[in-house]
Amino acid sequence: MDKELLQKQANTLRFLSADMVQKANSGHPGAPLGLADILSVLSFHLRHNPKNPLWLNRDRLVFSGGHASALLYSFLHLSGYDLSLEDLKNFRQLHSKTPGHPEISTLGVEIATGPLGQGVANAVGFAMAAKKAQNLLGKDLINHKVYCLCGDGDLQEGISYEACSLAGLHKLNDLILIYDSNEISIEGDVALAFNEDVRARFISQGFEVSQINGHDFLEIDEALKKAKNSTKPSLIIAHTKIAKGALELEGSHTAHGAPLGEDLIKRAKKEAGFDEDKNFQIPPEVKIRFESAVELGDLEEAKWKEKLEKSDKKEFLERLLKPDFKNIVYPDFKGKDLATRDSNGEILNVLAKNLEGFLGGSADLAPSNKTELKGFGDFSEGKNLHFGIREHAMAAINNAFARYGLFLPFSATFFIFSDYLKPAARIAALMKIKHFFIFTHDSIGVGEDGPTHQPIEQLSTFRALPNFLTFRPADGVENVKAWQIALNSNLPCAFVLSRQKLKALDEPVFGDVENGAYLLKESKEAQITFLASGSEVELCLQSAKELEKQGVSSNVISMPCYELFEKQSKEYKQRLLKGRVIGVEAAHSKELYQFCNEFYGIESFGESGKDKEVFEHFGFSVSKLTQFVLSKK
Repeated sequence: MDKELLQKQANTLRFLSADMVQKANSGHPGAPLGLADILSVLSFHLRHNPKNPLWLNRDRLVFSGGHASALLYSFLHLSGYDLSLEDLKNFRQLHSKTPGHPEISTLGVEIATGPLGQGVANAVGFAMAAKKAQNLLGKDLINHKVYCLCGDGDLQEGISYEACSLAGLHKLNDLILIYDSNEISIEGDVALAFNEDVRARFISQGFEVSQINGHDFLEIDEALKKAKNSTKPSLIIAHTKIAKGALELEGSHTAHGAPLGEDLIKRAKKEAGFDEDKNFQIPPEVKIRFESAVELGDLEEAKWKEKLEKSDKKEFLERLLKPDFKNIVYPDFKGKDLATRDSNGEILNVLAKNLEGFLGGSADLAPSNKTELKGFGDFSEGKNLHFGIREHAMAAINNAFARYGLFLPFSATFFIFSDYLKPAARIAALMKIKHFFIFTHDSIGVGEDGPTHQPIEQLSTFRALPNFLTFRPADGVENVKAWQIALNSNLPCAFVLSRQKLKALDEPVFGDVENGAYLLKESKEAQITFLASGSEVELCLQSAKELEKQGVSSNVISMPCYELFEKQSKEYKQRLLKGRVIGVEAAHSKELYQFCNEFYGIESFGESGKDKEVFEHFGFSVSKLTQFVLSKK
């Protein structure tokens, strides 16, 4: 081990990061400087190919603390990825390849981690995906590691505990967490709010735990070697100094989120033997050392491709990489009265039979969500992922499954508990990844469980997400069409489904599910147009019949997907939205005012009682809806 070269590598990473933050006058220098020694050694262990950042059997490197992005970008540039020195100089600037926190538009960034803790769960997800892929393709083709750099903030967030519990349960021995234990948080000493025995915590969760000096190259190297050969997931507790090498700011919380200052950086460079008057300097021997990753990675991938050519898994892998959505035969739900959670359960099983990479699970609610993939076994040999009561970790883990490249994951829970996974759903939307969310028990129809379990504002929350499709089908036929759209979309999608049985709908009069909303019932010279989704569509159809008896003609629009309807042409919307348009949903769906003149919904939380009685109480009955229409005639 050439300690002198390692130190020069680490200092190059340090000063590139410090210069990036200083030039941008924005960013976080503390973590990059503190982690530079570890990444310098880790670079010898990482197996990756900068020429092909998407090579399947590469090691995954996750920065759970995305605020250390300057260090990641410095590493990617030095290693030969498509990230120039000019890109480093444009750190945190509009439209640059080096945004403030890593995003997947930058090649070499495995996943957008966003809020602290997400990356730990993402790393667990990558390790689960790797184990699943290994069982499908064999250890000759899948044998990479998953490395995750995390800090105190990541381990304080509850999601990390949820995810690491699963990592220990499944003995994910290819997972290596490196904990940057610098004992500093934004407010000061981490002991102000965090004093638990992290070693004991992770041992209790089934991890192999090492403790090292995070600035001792030999200790770092030995810990990585031990972790790579472990039969358990590994945690390396690396005791570090935040802003290592930043002279008087070393070890200070003030170095976390502000530039170090030009004077200090100059003095630090001089102290380390670098030219104090040069910014973004890269010693030639350091550049040569890091760029060896290109040749080594290319060779590793070539060997892997040779193995693939000789393997009997080549065609199978191709189907995983390019699933065929065209030839799936879906259940025929025409004329069948079913809860949409039930029709969805049948659809999930059809998809599991037809798509090798389709898998997923529930937060301990599969019997209620109807999400069991029957006859397909459990992780890691099967397709049913059991997450326990861990909604947040479930969604973040499945984000990693979606990013892995081989899988089409779904996450399932009650709609009300979508609140527990919203941060991960938001990151899925930000990345535009194909991750399906199954939300059942979609309204006050939950009944006796009462207001704590009855979703009111959640429908609006998900409709407000950019890059996201929210489907609330009104019957099984709509459910099938929604899935066909979702599979061919490159966006995450949610399916908001009923617990109670819904009546089958007639054929569309004009438009269809692909338009987001369509005309289901049309009357000549209609005075009223009802716009509804899910269980309220049938209510509107019945109310329209009652109004006809009283001389009021009505149209009924079913709107299974608000976001798709929003994107339709002005002419299409005008064809549907005629007369007095009344939006009807058993929720606080004020976004419907974009399409309607009046909204008939819920202005409060729910109530506990029999579902039909609760619907009646809130006015969701034919008599009360028709009375509302006639009273304002």
